[in-house]
Amino acid sequence: MNTGMFPVYEEREPELMARWFADDSSHPLIILNDEQPAGFALVSRPPRHQRQEFDFCMSEFFIVPASRRRGIGRSAAHLIFNRFSGTWLVTEFLHNKAAVAFWRATVADYTSGQYRETLVHGEVRQLFRSRSVQR
Repeated sequence: MNTGMFPVYEEREPELMARWFADDSSHPLIILNDEQPAGFALVSRPPRHQRQEFDFCMSEFFIVPASRRRGIGRSAAHLIFNRFSGTWLVTEFLHNKAAVAFWRATVADYTSGQYRETLVHGEVRQLFRSRSVQR
């Protein structure tokens, strides 16, 4: 299976996609911009023993380079947080400066600064509660 949508994952795509779609605790999402794929996200639920700490984590998040710095990622993240209501954990590698800056700004904007950030084993972690959305 080679969809070719996101070449960065082309080598591992069949293996990753199969696991994502087979795991009932995973929610693979395609991010669209003007009805065209602009990225993807994988929302995961932690194992039961960790659900006291958080309900959802952003396991993968990718925006194609041509769609970056246009607000697409931030808007997509906000929509995802609203869709999956609960306590969230977002983690980035400390040395990935762009990811740390993106998630700090996105989470701070989404929560109006009401989140907790920690540094654990070389990872920056943001923990926060998503807003309840009326449906």
